[in-house]
Amino acid sequence: MTSVAVKARVTGHVQGVAFRTWARAEALRHGLTGWIRNEPDGSVRALLMGPASSVADMVRRMGRGPGAASVKDVLTEKTDPETGIKGFQIVG
Repeated sequence: MTSVAVKARVTGHVQGVAFRTWARAEALRHGLTGWIRNEPDGSVRALLMGPASSVADMVRRMGRGPGAASVKDVLTEKTDPETGIKGFQIVG
């Protein structure tokens, strides 16, 4: 099983709609590690680390988001894994 790390930037109406809490629960359910945070521009940024298929599935799920969200786009870029991260945290 190949492990990957991806940074994602989610735009649209994604702040104030429980997006980070929903994403954390989804990431943990998929066995991913990383973090998620609100950005000053209204977007949400996340680091997703884990099996390639699980990360890809999570990116697809983030494109739909929870019911109250209105996702415009999910931009991703491969990155190096961050060490020392345990679980999946909401960091801001």
